[in-house]
Amino acid sequence: MPRSPTKPDAKSKLLDAALTLIRAKGYAATTVDDLCRAAGVTKGAFFHHFRSKDELAVAAADHWSQVTGALFAAAPFHEHADPLDRVLGYVALRKELLQGEVPEFTCLVGTMVQETYDAIPAIRDACERSISGHAATLEADIQAVLDSRGLSPDWSARSLALHTQAVLQGAFILAKATGGAAVAADSIDHLYRYLKLLFRPDSGQSLT
Repeated sequence: MPRSPTKPDAKSKLLDAALTLIRAKGYAATTVDDLCRAAGVTKGAFFHHFRSKDELAVAAADHWSQVTGALFAAAPFHEHADPLDRVLGYVALRKELLQGEVPEFTCLVGTMVQETYDAIPAIRDACERSISGHAATLEADIQAVLDSRGLSPDWSARSLALHTQAVLQGAFILAKATGGAAVAADSIDHLYRYLKLLFRPDSGQSLT
């Protein structure tokens, strides 16, 4: 994933370090000392910007949303005229991003929320904002697919957008369990095929 676009200050260095370390080690196993060491800053600098590791985690979730949001906003799939091609292009990009070792392509907020959803509500809520906010970027295209094909299902564009994220997060968990990207790629392929079947123009009936 891209890092901060400008020359980073201590705060940006710590946030970028959090994106890397927490995906590799998990939230609980990542210490303030680890973050300072990876960022090349002092503990004094850490506590100048963040009162606690939990506060940094909330900021890191927002930082993750900004960094990854810029990546997806600039992606070429937005150029497709057909909204279904845009949705499928998004899914195809998610498969293309399965590069490197498992921590390099898995999700920061998905990792953190699994550890903190009950114990640290502020982090849970920050992760939910990130995941739901990303899902929301797909809603307009999904609704445009429905409208362009005259479909009136009993589910919403938002629910399908969130389902794409459920599949992706589950794919990341399987990648962690197996130690590689192959199973995640298979899950994304299934999502791609599902969306094509869901919106196939020859179905002759509204979706249910």
